[in-house]
Amino acid sequence: MTVTQEAPALTDAIAVEGVVRSFGSVKAVENATLRVPRGHVTALIGPNGCGKTTLMLMLAGLLKPDAGTISVAGHNPQTDAAAVRAAIGWMPDQLGSWDNLTCLQTLTLMGEAYRIPRATARERGLSLLSRVHLEEFANRPARVLSRGQKQRLSLARALVHDPAVLLLDEPANGLDPRSRVDLRNLVREFAAEGRAVLVSSHVLAELDEMVDDAVFMSKGRTAGDDAAAMVADARLKYRIDALNPAALQDALREGRVEFEPTDTGVVTRIADEANAAKALAWVVGRGVEVYRFGPVGSALEQTYLAMNEERR
Repeated sequence: MTVTQEAPALTDAIAVEGVVRSFGSVKAVENATLRVPRGHVTALIGPNGCGKTTLMLMLAGLLKPDAGTISVAGHNPQTDAAAVRAAIGWMPDQLGSWDNLTCLQTLTLMGEAYRIPRATARERGLSLLSRVHLEEFANRPARVLSRGQKQRLSLARALVHDPAVLLLDEPANGLDPRSRVDLRNLVREFAAEGRAVLVSSHVLAELDEMVDDAVFMSKGRTAGDDAAAMVADARLKYRIDALNPAALQDALREGRVEFEPTDTGVVTRIADEANAAKALAWVVGRGVEVYRFGPVGSALEQTYLAMNEERR
């Protein structure tokens, strides 16, 4: 089957349209569509087996789609694989490493594989090890690294050739809380540098503070406007907990405010932070003793759970 290539918008570093990939009779990806602009971080979210990794492998040029179009940094992975490989930094779910090589040797060798002179690759490797907080392991073999440290080495390896596009598959796996904060900050830095970042992860609370957009997958398909509307609605939900929940609920009824009652207060919808400040002042002004006020939680997590209730 011939796969045609459409020209993506100039700002789109990744453009996928109607992509299909089957393994025998099993359709791993069916009609997947997504776009990742330059300078943006986009989450790819879905349950195990929904096709996320298969889609990422196609973006990286490691699998061919059966149908549909893919453009990465303006190149078609099928007809210009070398250009796509040069543009992509790929961080797989698990680092395949040479255990006897030091961390610096690993990065230097990867740089040379991208035809970077050895001295330059070594210098860049040292800089990247510092950036991911592994400088103390520069001259130690990769086999001594913990799971989380290997994740950080994998991230450094993905950056060694200064790619325009980053594909991160479960980057937070094995990271401790401090390292997860560092990862979140690094990913935002990558986007600020103009890179496009597509990140697949099950740690949805972390993604909420990391990403600009989200694409949900289910049974090989990407969800469109419905999922975006669910995320937008979830971001409006605020929890208000009071010492006297009944008094809070009565005040809201008198003010004709719609809410969902909880054992400790209510969940209501508030348009933005400015309105949230006004709402809190309004409630407290009516003598309600509020002890907790804020967003319900991860909008991405709420949307994911809502979309996958049938699997429970």
